[in-house]
Amino acid sequence: MIEFEIPGLKKFTLENLVLDYNGTLANDGELLQSVKELLGALSSHLKIYVVTADTFGKVNNFKSMLNCELHILPAEDQVKLKADFVEILGADKTIAIGNGTNDSKMLKISALGIAVIGKEGASIKAIQNADIVCNSIVDALTLLLNPQKIIATLRE
Repeated sequence: MIEFEIPGLKKFTLENLVLDYNGTLANDGELLQSVKELLGALSSHLKIYVVTADTFGKVNNFKSMLNCELHILPAEDQVKLKADFVEILGADKTIAIGNGTNDSKMLKISALGIAVIGKEGASIKAIQNADIVCNSIVDALTLLLNPQKIIATLRE
């Protein structure tokens, strides 16, 4: 669990981390450097889930390195399926990280939504629905390991 309070906003009690795979944790289906170690460090604080349509068909190659629960979703209606997944976990105790339009609703409904602008870029819908925008997944995951940085970003 990760707990912190943002003065003037709210107290966060976060138990789950939901991540997109392609464009967020991976580029062209290949897991990005440093992700394994950061997910390992976060796994002692959060239950980690990866939700993906597996566009490049490579996520299973990295499943053992992800230190998470993997869910390969049908390619159709990804916006709804990812948001429904967050709702089932409990949006009020979930962090979502993604970069695509298909991640936009899960970013919006999560207690904390983080859009990542990686090599694929990020859709404007994802950015508009996120609480925080980061330059890389490494930056996003590092924020979660140091909530003081989240407080500094979101405080009024």
